[in-house]
Amino acid sequence: MKEVMQIHPADTVAVALQTRPGIPAGHKFALRDIAEGEDVIKYGYPIGHALRPIRKGELVDHHNLATNLSGTVDYSSIKPDASSLARLEETLDPSRTERAVEASPTFLGYLRSDGQVGIRNDIWVIPTVGCVNGICRQIVERAKAGGVSSVLYFPHNYGCSQLGDDHENTRKILRDMVLHPNAGGVLVVGLGCENNQPRDFEAMLGNYDRQRIRFLVCQEVEGDEVEAGVQVVKELYEQAQTFTRVPVPLSKLRVGLKCGGSDGFSGITANPLLGAFTDFLCTKVGGTAILTEVPEMFGAETILMRRAVSDEVLQDIIRLINDFKEYYISHGQPVGENPSPGNKAGGISTLEEKALGCTQKAGSAPVVGVLGYGDRLNPPKATNSSPLGEAGRGLYLLSAPGNDLVASTALAAAGCQLVLFTTGRGTPFSTFVPTLKVSTNSDLARRKPQWIDFDAGVLLEDLPMDELLQRFIAYIIEVASGHQQTTAEHHGNAEFAIFKTGVTL
Repeated sequence: MKEVMQIHPADTVAVALQTRPGIPAGHKFALRDIAEGEDVIKYGYPIGHALRPIRKGELVDHHNLATNLSGTVDYSSIKPDASSLARLEETLDPSRTERAVEASPTFLGYLRSDGQVGIRNDIWVIPTVGCVNGICRQIVERAKAGGVSSVLYFPHNYGCSQLGDDHENTRKILRDMVLHPNAGGVLVVGLGCENNQPRDFEAMLGNYDRQRIRFLVCQEVEGDEVEAGVQVVKELYEQAQTFTRVPVPLSKLRVGLKCGGSDGFSGITANPLLGAFTDFLCTKVGGTAILTEVPEMFGAETILMRRAVSDEVLQDIIRLINDFKEYYISHGQPVGENPSPGNKAGGISTLEEKALGCTQKAGSAPVVGVLGYGDRLNPPKATNSSPLGEAGRGLYLLSAPGNDLVASTALAAAGCQLVLFTTGRGTPFSTFVPTLKVSTNSDLARRKPQWIDFDAGVLLEDLPMDELLQRFIAYIIEVASGHQQTTAEHHGNAEFAIFKTGVTL
């Protein structure tokens, strides 16, 4: 195992792979003297500027390094790289696509009536408003006591007393959950007087499968609404047993890309592993990956912009970035104040450094489209800016903040059956779809096996990326096929969170 790593030939810092005198593992140190005000280079790009002179061999961290980020940026000089469109055209070539599908690995999934594919078949109980959280809990508890297994409910505080974007965000995320293919059946529980009116909400679902999705409005039920709900859950459970797993090509898989509790190894091990998988999924077998955490693109956004497959997609990415910066500015907050205390303790000092590591989860695949918060990659139309049209395949960017549960929820709501989540510090959480945790270092995997599903830290032991990628693909297929639960599933962790920006009445 190497002791240090210089990631790019132009870098002025290297990363300590093992603890050195005065340099903790995962942290960076100067490869030469760096003058005060001079940019510090890592990954081949500036990650900020020196606050004072830094000597060769000295630790470089948030005490002597500061961000260069501030405000919105004029990206008029950025142009899409012609090679991105060429790669997309090659991917979409009918003869190549047919060969790729024939050679593609398969997983065992549940085919739904709307053409989507699920990787789980649980019964979900979803409240339209927080007022009925207790009723949903009682329905689930009684249903389990009555022999219904694999039933979950998702409490939240919203659905009433919200205005504008907050109200629509709540309705969109709940709609996306109700229509998600991972549910074998869904009971939507409303109160009746909430702002998120059950009948109006039902209309948002469009032409949905009324056998798989049912509604219960408590104020309209004569008698015990809990008992009525239990009866519906039992019927949904019996119906769900008629679904069976069948082989489907990996091109039907949609994965969300997320990181949290990142450390200095994130951009060296786990995130590049996800990037290699993203390239395989999007450009080799015709699947879909979605990258979010927009604030954690700041400082690396031009890399993604140059990979846009068209000028229209480029303009969508520019709006995505600058709109989120305006969100920060409108609340009087600095654009570059992102790395958490855990990030800093793990070796990440500025948002640029975090972003350059974070965006590696997207590999080198062309960016084919941009999704707004709450948008779904759902047939027949994925996104206006995508040249893929109805196919909805490739790498997308999604508008959502960096918060782990909010962003992971947005990925699942967009239609991802699985979220791939890298972490260097560790976390036990999961959103409402299986959330597969990948450790950036083997020490975390050893200490927290109840949190971690896959160890990417072995890359520091000189294991070839290609070999680990094949193991990772095989593991993902096992999880998607239901042969393997994630650690979070095993412990019953399944939550969601909605992005809130406005007032509460």
